[in-house]
This record gives sequence, C-alpha cells and structure tokens, in this order.
Amino acid sequence: MNGAVFPRGRILLWGGCLALAIALPLVFKSGFVISLLCQMGIMVVFALSYNMLLGQTGLLSFGHAVYYGLGAFITMHVLNLLGKDGGPLLVALLPLVGGLAGLLGGVVLGYVTTKKAGTTFAMISLGIGELVAACALMFPGFFGGEGGISGNRVVGKGNLLGFTWGPQVEMYGLIIAWVFIAAVAMFALTQTPLGRMANAVRDNPERAEFVGYDTQRVRYLMLILSGFFAGIAGGLTALNYEIVTAETLNAHTSGVVLLMTFVGGIGFFFGPIIGAILITVMQIVIGGMTHAWLLYFGLFFLFMVLMAPGGIASVIAIQRNLWQAGLFGRMVPHYLATALPVLVLVAGLVGVVELGYALLAGEGVGAGDTATRVMKMELHLNTPGPWLAALTVTGIGLLLTRWIGGRARVAWNTTLSTLHGDKA
Repeated sequence: MNGAVFPRGRILLWGGCLALAIALPLVFKSGFVISLLCQMGIMVVFALSYNMLLGQTGLLSFGHAVYYGLGAFITMHVLNLLGKDGGPLLVALLPLVGGLAGLLGGVVLGYVTTKKAGTTFAMISLGIGELVAACALMFPGFFGGEGGISGNRVVGKGNLLGFTWGPQVEMYGLIIAWVFIAAVAMFALTQTPLGRMANAVRDNPERAEFVGYDTQRVRYLMLILSGFFAGIAGGLTALNYEIVTAETLNAHTSGVVLLMTFVGGIGFFFGPIIGAILITVMQIVIGGMTHAWLLYFGLFFLFMVLMAPGGIASVIAIQRNLWQAGLFGRMVPHYLATALPVLVLVAGLVGVVELGYALLAGEGVGAGDTATRVMKMELHLNTPGPWLAALTVTGIGLLLTRWIGGRARVAWNTTLSTLHGDKA
C-alpha cells in the first residue's frame, strides 16, 4: 500500500463525512431519527462488507447474513457473560468480538463455498445460508429459538469518558466510531495487492491463474475478511437492539444487503453506502407510512435496473465527469424541467397504489357512506371520484414525462457525445 491511498483531498473528504455524521444528532434530536441513523450506520458496514465479495471479487452471495448473524449472536452471548464484571470499555470493544466470529465463520464455511465461482458459488452460498438459518431454530440453546437472545448493553459500573452506552445518542456515537474505522479499513484493503488481485480474479480469473495466482485462495481470503466486517455489523446490531433473533441469519437479510449494494452501485466503493442509507430510509420511514412500501421498493428497483443498472453511484459519477468537462450546466435546465412531470407522475402512481391497496384490504368496501382514510385523506372507495383523480394525475404525469423527458434525452445524448468527443 503506497502513500497515495489517503492523499490530502481524500483525507479532507473522509474527515468531512465524519464531521457530518457527528453533527447530525445535534441537528436532529428526535429519538426516532437517532435510531434511524444508528440503523443506517450498521447497514453501511454490512453493505460495504458484502461489496467486498460482489463488487471487488465478483462473487454473488445469497448467504452473507450468516456472518452477520453469527457476529450478532456471539456478541450477545459475550455481553451476557460479562454481566457485572463488564464495563463500558469492554462493551465498546464487543463489535470486534462479532467481527472475529464472522471471520471464524468465513474460515470454516468459506473454504467450501469458494471452491467455485459464478453460479456455483451463488448456489452453495444459498444452501449454506439456509442450513445455518435452519440451525437457528433447531438449536434453541444457542440461538434462543423463535424468541432469540436478549441482553443489556449497560453492564458493570462506572463509565468511559462519561459514556455508559445507555442513551441511544451515545450508542450512535459508538456506531459511528466503528463505521468510520471499518469503512477506512475496507477502503485501504482495496488498495492492497490482495484487493487488486481480487479485482483481477473478478475481471479475468484465467489470466490471473496464468500469471501464477491461486484464484481460489484470493476468493477465500476475501470471503474471510468480508465475514469479519459483516460480523462487526452484526455485533453493532446486537448492542443497538439488545436482542438478536433468527431473522438476522435468514435469506431475507441476505437479500436486503444484496439489493442495497446493487442499488447503490457495485462498481464504486461509496455505492453501497448510498444504497444502505436509501433502503434503510425506505424500510423504516416509508414502511411506517404505508403497508405498500414493498411494492414501491419493487418499482424503484425495477426502475434502477432498467434506467441505471450501474446504480446510483454510476449516475453521480457521470454528473461528476460532466462537471469536470464544463458540460454540467447544459443539463441543469433539462433536469429541472423533467423534475416536475416526474413528481406529478409519482404522485398519481402513489394515489393509484394506495387506493388499490385499501380496496384489496377490504377497507371501506360495503360500508355504505363510510369514508376510508387513505394518505391522510377521507375518501369513499366505492365512488369513482378518487379513482378518476388518481388516474388523471397519473396520465398527465406520464404524458408530460414522455414529452419533456424526450427533449431531455436528446440533450443528454448530445452532451454525452460531446463529452466522449472531448475525451477522445
């Protein structure tokens, strides 16, 4: 690793991100927001650890929750063992215990799963993930059965520089510290010979073998390290929620981190960070507003696959290239012009979805003149008015989006042609 890994500009960027994270609880003092920020931080570490496999090494895993869950369970067991003999300092170091549990899981399970790459690796990881998830219910002595294992992160007496980790804002500080340490370590790993060889194994394993590298060993080492950081995320989860259940090990958790990484952008280090933050907000904020949030997420994921398969980070990277070439200003008016019809279209679609969900749920049907509360409005589902309004807004938004968006697409193609011509 050379001295260019953290040049001055990059140090300022990392420092600015850390300062922003520290300042957030000073601005948003709500307990709900602090809890949301804690969950975001945990998912950032989890998604970055997954990207070590998918983005850096080209390994599509459907069982990454195994290492996350093992880290969480081991952390909770150690927390309960500490009891009165523990203290804030030992609790602050417990995520490292979770990391070591994830690392050990990678050592034991990774040797088998990394024998092959591609589809074979994906299927083996899925099988092992389901196996471990089944064990969570088969061995209640260790995993706690359906109720899981609970604990108390405030153990022992005294404090650490005034921190006991009891208040949620203090827990947020501990999470941010571990997120920063883990993120810096994972980024530094990308600049090491192992990180570079992982990229080579991802792009052209045959050539990597030809020059003398053992591709299976590279995959194995990357899975072990990925399991270590996933275990850290699991340890933070155990401390944050003070309970660990079998859900941390199941396929749903593995699927969520896969979607976070893909939506954010697997080709960029900061992509999973964006995906983790965005999907966590969708899960908690939008999920708390409507029961149909999974449908919205599915539509959003479909949109990303069709329109930006490289993830949100790829879109940001293109805008950065336009900015550096002095072409970004050309697209700003088109972006602003397209934003309004898109918002109208989204509002119409949300109205149709919410009305349809309320109708399928049986709300207000057969209730005579009884109104149903939809999106904080009292509406009569048995009358055509709400449906016509939602469909009209959707149609207007669609027409305007196609008309204005068509012009924006022409300007976009022209700008990209200019950009590529300047580079040539």
